[in-house]
Amino acid sequence: MTAACSRSTGSDVAHVPVLLEECVELLAVKPGGLYVDGTLGLGGHAAEVLRLSAPEGRLLGVDTDGESLAQARESLAAFGSRARFAQADFREIPALLAGARADGILLDLGVSSLQLDTPERGFSFRAAGPLDMRMDRTGGETAADVVNRAREHDLADVIYRYGEEPGSRRIARAIVRARERGPIRTTTELAEIVRRAAPRRRPGLDAATRTFQALRIRVNRELEGLAPALRALGDHLATGGRLVVIAFHSLEDREVKQAFRDLAREGFLLLTKKPLRPREEEVRRNPRARSARLRAVAREDEAGGR
Repeated sequence: MTAACSRSTGSDVAHVPVLLEECVELLAVKPGGLYVDGTLGLGGHAAEVLRLSAPEGRLLGVDTDGESLAQARESLAAFGSRARFAQADFREIPALLAGARADGILLDLGVSSLQLDTPERGFSFRAAGPLDMRMDRTGGETAADVVNRAREHDLADVIYRYGEEPGSRRIARAIVRARERGPIRTTTELAEIVRRAAPRRRPGLDAATRTFQALRIRVNRELEGLAPALRALGDHLATGGRLVVIAFHSLEDREVKQAFRDLAREGFLLLTKKPLRPREEEVRRNPRARSARLRAVAREDEAGGR
């Protein structure tokens, strides 16, 4: 689920983790610690955590996407038994820790570059692919299911709520009219329908961007229980442990901000009063980092938490 930059053709992936230096600094990685990467992606952040926590530091890598997990397992194989893996949602981390307390938990929310750059996953409108968008392809609704079955007002609500799209009603109406002629099956087909219906956009922002974001969030239930899940993760930090979260759009960041404020009222220390953003050099190197927002909180003592 990480949104780090990669270019993928099959298994050939160049992986650049977002805000890497800032993440490991805020995690305060130490030798021998126990860390969790709850959105493992291709393992870029995890590799640095394992390197800095040597020789005995351990990492639990969690991701809903089995394909990403398989590649991360391969790329982190050199760390041996210090890394273990679980295909699960980050909301399941408390159960996976089985009573242990983590010295640091990292979440890099959003869609991964492997997912974006693989057309058959259906996340991107830049290449033709099936309207899938599931991070876990073993089950659940696809974007095609939502687009072709949802009632018009429900579709408009999804596009407005999760995409913050002011033209949501026009777009939903256009989708419904288009599907009356036959099911909408591909990313490029949907993108063209949206572009024709959407209001004009500022240069550089494709008119389909917000609708695709909304459908992805809806399909994967990305915001469902996010703030409560973050508060629960705070309870599973050791004294001095850090929870570090990267968000990529305002809806996610709002949830993170609220959860961290709640934790601060319960004795946790806010490490970032405002979100950290990528430096210009990183954005030049990795344009997908542009929208990243990094926040962190620390559990100061056993009084922190509920």
